[in-house]
Amino acid sequence: MCVSGRTTAKSEPSFGIAERIPHGRARLAFLKKFRTYPCAAVEVKNEPILDFKPGSSERDALQKALKELKGKTEEIPCVIGDEHVWTKEIRYQLSPYNHSHKLAKFCYADKDLLNKAINACMAARKEWDLKPIQDRAQIFFKAADMISGPRRAEVLAKTMIGQGKTVIQAEIDAAPELIDFFRFNAKHAIELQHQQPLSIEPSTNTMLYRGLEGFVAAVSPFNFTAIGGNLAGAPALMGNVVLWKPSDTAMSASYVVYKILREAGLPPNIIQFVPAEGPVFGDTVTASEHLAGINFTGSVATFKRLWRQVAENLDQYRNFPRVAGECGGKNFHFVHKSADVRSVVNGTIRSAFEYSGQKCSACSRMYVPDSLWPQIKKQMLELHKQLKMGDPVEDFNNFLSAVIDDKSFSRIKKWLDHAQSSPNLTVVAGGKCDDKVGYFVEPTIIETKDPRDSIMNEEIFGPVLTVYVYPEKEYKEVLRMIDNTSPFALTGAVFAQDKNVIAEASKVLRNAAGNFYINDKSTGSVVAQQPFGGTRASGTNDKPGGPHYVLRWTSPQVVKETHVPLTEWRYPYMV
Repeated sequence: MCVSGRTTAKSEPSFGIAERIPHGRARLAFLKKFRTYPCAAVEVKNEPILDFKPGSSERDALQKALKELKGKTEEIPCVIGDEHVWTKEIRYQLSPYNHSHKLAKFCYADKDLLNKAINACMAARKEWDLKPIQDRAQIFFKAADMISGPRRAEVLAKTMIGQGKTVIQAEIDAAPELIDFFRFNAKHAIELQHQQPLSIEPSTNTMLYRGLEGFVAAVSPFNFTAIGGNLAGAPALMGNVVLWKPSDTAMSASYVVYKILREAGLPPNIIQFVPAEGPVFGDTVTASEHLAGINFTGSVATFKRLWRQVAENLDQYRNFPRVAGECGGKNFHFVHKSADVRSVVNGTIRSAFEYSGQKCSACSRMYVPDSLWPQIKKQMLELHKQLKMGDPVEDFNNFLSAVIDDKSFSRIKKWLDHAQSSPNLTVVAGGKCDDKVGYFVEPTIIETKDPRDSIMNEEIFGPVLTVYVYPEKEYKEVLRMIDNTSPFALTGAVFAQDKNVIAEASKVLRNAAGNFYINDKSTGSVVAQQPFGGTRASGTNDKPGGPHYVLRWTSPQVVKETHVPLTEWRYPYMV
């Protein structure tokens, strides 16, 4: 029987567990029949984005959850199996827009505790890997339903307060995207079991999608609650055990996601929740012979460090570890003279300044023809005046809030100082910042005379957009320059109505972005619609959110079973 609903995946044949399939000639007939009548796909749809209009039930529930968290400090331990552990290394998560509020108190796992976590999850690995995929998937379907329903407000509230997100930015991240990751990954995992090799009589061939032989280290960032859930959840779904190091500045939201997974039925020791200092975590997991994979989102420098450590320790591993990473981008908007100006302006304002430019896909460099720049500049400045920045909890009308922490604030401030002092740069709008109450940086628009200035090359990860105005007729040279300016290749957008220009830009920029948008902003990828990831310095482009991502966390085994005895050792050509 095939799966027709998103939470009823229990009765179809499991090719992940060989013992569930008949043996001998009955097995051959079973597989032959199955391939004649292929299984229908698991039905999953993208979670709707709620509006949170005044008077709506979702708005009332969210405001209640926000009120309950106001001024409170949650205590978050390391969790190894069912054991809650506190160490002496105490840290606090501060609210970005009000850094006097300690939202969470947590502790760092030390080397010994991390090794304890590794040993405990390794002891649980075999049983979890042998669990039918339908049963594993049910846990993630249930967790998704919990987030969609009774736990939605809690997850959103902790994302808003802890990561400084407005209501809509928290909603699209911590609810629909996280829910979609869980549901679509589960769908793809179930359907993967039906991708089987050809069987020719008198033999049958079966592909078993095993988990990796070891543990996966998941290192998640602050900017998306959903990414943390996916980095840890996807490998676990596929039969792996995971050490999850959440971001210090997303601790509260990450912990509630972990707790929801446990409440949904995830057994102990499958995902170990272990906040830790970055180098200590990296040194410990890469030193373990049981390391089977790293699932990472963060900085280029950290990812390179982990990759080097893996390379240096290759001789001690039981397997070659899978290393997957996403490292951000220097994302572009290219505007042609045939572009729709209003679409350019609205799309760029959203892409560059939503969530204070702290999305991996945020637009931070823009190329505009001189014939359109006066119009675009005027309209962008008009919209810029309307952008409200402040406390996202007290005022839902704020378009953006503070950047994540003092380190981010200081880094962005240096870029603003560079813009003020450089003869090549002119601050067109914004340019100020203040960290007295929260880490606030004004949405800033800069015009550059030099398209090769470092501000067009390096990732800033803040609400800073730099515009290069080019001679209209030189757009072909500009396209080539876009491709060669930055080491990153994550997202990019082309705005043009001329189909020939779109075709040309698509060819020239083929390797400049893993997610390429035509007449749309560079942000806003949706699970299952635009699987996400880039190349070059942006990462390994494994496309989480797509159907092939779950395969990254399996180690397939092919089983051939022959159903008649071999009666002769000679071949026909032998006399």
